[in-house]
Amino acid sequence: MRFKSENSILYRVFKWLIICLTVGILAGSSSALFLVSLEFVTNYRELHPWILFLLPIGGLIIGLMYHYFGKGVAKGNNVILEEYENPTEIIPLKMAPLVLIGTLITHLFGGSAGREGTAVQMSSAIADQFSGIFKLSKSERKTILIMGISAGFASVFGTPLTGAIFAIEVLYFSKINYKSIVPSFLVAYIAYFTVEFWQVSHTHYTIPNVPSLDFMALFWVIFAGISFGLASMFFSKSTRFFSEIFSKYIKYPPLRPFIGGVIFVTIIYFTGATKFLGLGIPTIVSSFEIQQDFSVFILKILFTAFTLGVGFKGGEVTPLFFIGATLGSALSFFVPLPIALLAGMGFVAVFSGATHTPIACTVMGMELFGYECTVYVGIACIVAYFSSGYIGIYESQIVKGPKHHLYQRFNSKKLENL
Repeated sequence: MRFKSENSILYRVFKWLIICLTVGILAGSSSALFLVSLEFVTNYRELHPWILFLLPIGGLIIGLMYHYFGKGVAKGNNVILEEYENPTEIIPLKMAPLVLIGTLITHLFGGSAGREGTAVQMSSAIADQFSGIFKLSKSERKTILIMGISAGFASVFGTPLTGAIFAIEVLYFSKINYKSIVPSFLVAYIAYFTVEFWQVSHTHYTIPNVPSLDFMALFWVIFAGISFGLASMFFSKSTRFFSEIFSKYIKYPPLRPFIGGVIFVTIIYFTGATKFLGLGIPTIVSSFEIQQDFSVFILKILFTAFTLGVGFKGGEVTPLFFIGATLGSALSFFVPLPIALLAGMGFVAVFSGATHTPIACTVMGMELFGYECTVYVGIACIVAYFSSGYIGIYESQIVKGPKHHLYQRFNSKKLENL
């Protein structure tokens, strides 16, 4: 009996090692392919600016693809969150190629979008296929979905520790099984090193000067954190606003990104605001050295919320990095903290507010900028988390805990005063 039990334990360990290794390699390889392809289409667009005028056609193609072939996966990351909360069907593998093609089309023709959502959806769709292959239970399938999120996030940003924690934290209030923690970390590092193996590089940022934290510095960090939280709230609500408006007045879904593309191109043509196309990495990098105008982060919110709200594909996270870094940089106009530190704080704090993941975002700040800025980044992320409202970028995310109770009390008092 004991021998069989030991064999059973060895079998389970071996099974999950095989799954982690396979998922990590496949997720990392798909992210590497995506990152290389994304760089290619971005460079092509920058060398051929006229291609922006084809954005409406690109939007129509995306709309038609998802309308006729994307049933069940059109909700993107929310499909993963819903399947985790209430496992019913294995995520169709078609999610991976659809989101990859849709995101590349969006970036090729100049849409303002990110990349995290694409990597997470590809990795999760790939990972979930093992639920059927190994005939996993509902509990084990939840672990698979956590692994998919972890591997996708870690590989696309080059932050394995953050990826592992983010996958757990974003689903924490959906009843995390603590047995998922080890696979989440293991697959994150495997996916990360797979991207390294393919020699695909990530963007690096530096914060050269981190002053000691005193009372006045703490005051300004809290002030900045509130600003970052409000910015993330504005982004989340703006995305939903554009989505609801286009859904209400344009009943045929493929026409939404087409008409949205026409409006987007027209605005860019008459304003010349080309810095808001695509990921905007050059602007993010420059924010650590050059003070940005306050209008930059506001326009990025509007351009990205519009792009995603009307039906184009891509992630929200890199635009959130852009919004946070440029807002932090702009705050250096009157906040007496180093510009690079403010940009770095905003980089992760806006993300924290929009995804309700302050721990993962604090760790990301440590991974990207160094451990010296941990206190500043941590405070900014926590303050942004509490000041960003209840709505985030993931509609299906369950939010409970202190923030949930705080807003419940606030809303109940508002109702009492009516």
